[in-house]
Amino acid sequence: MIQTLWTPADDGILAGARYDGKSGPPIVFVHGVGSSAAIWDYQLEALSARHRCYAIELRGNGSAQTEPPPATVTREGFVEDVLAVAKTVSIERFHFVGCSLGGVVGFELMRRMPERIASLTLVGSFAAYPNADQQVATIIAGVTEAGSLEAFAQARIQKILPPNSPQRRIDETIAQMAQKSLPSYIASTKATWTGDYRADLPAIDVPTLVMCGELDPIAPVALSHEIASGIPGALLTVIPHAGHVTNADAPRAFNDALVQILVSVEKAGRAVRH
Repeated sequence: MIQTLWTPADDGILAGARYDGKSGPPIVFVHGVGSSAAIWDYQLEALSARHRCYAIELRGNGSAQTEPPPATVTREGFVEDVLAVAKTVSIERFHFVGCSLGGVVGFELMRRMPERIASLTLVGSFAAYPNADQQVATIIAGVTEAGSLEAFAQARIQKILPPNSPQRRIDETIAQMAQKSLPSYIASTKATWTGDYRADLPAIDVPTLVMCGELDPIAPVALSHEIASGIPGALLTVIPHAGHVTNADAPRAFNDALVQILVSVEKAGRAVRH
């Protein structure tokens, strides 16, 4: 059964997680800029029989009772959220899975403390986003013009979701984006698109799976190719008929691909303390 926890990060901001599973190697999931931790429920429900699963609630995503100062909503702050939850639940090393912004957080963790990561799965993400400043400006102008995150989500839904998506995906996408405040979303937007990790790729030496949706217009397949070609031994999986949030668009195919890398790590004898 999925439960929630909240704990203060080292900078005093409240970090949270949805979690399930009582035993097995731990997995940390991190959502994208428009989502919340609930977007990983498909994975928590499927994997918790063999893993301890933690879906991080990043600061500024609207789930906490107290809104953080926008100046704390940064890539470094998101890393603090992950570390706060890991400390609270006493996990030293874990498999990491991040979608879009979550992948950026994964790169930040690898840059700061690679010893904590047993494997890395990057979903619909990028090592450096093309024309990042223009992307940020366009998104901020769009959300400001829309006047609310709910209206912005409704206008952006065709970019986020593949054609003919079920109503449940439409509803959850709008609901998760709508719960965020405008200042936090703008700060998260700046954090999401402006990092550059291309120089870091050759040094990543953990088992890495790069996944993307075939129909993702936000982080096209070419950006995943760039990551996979830069990380020694990385695997690339393109999920048919999926959009930007592959883990929710095609959860069965996503889970099957993720399980394969988790099993391969276990078979290779790379211990994960839990």
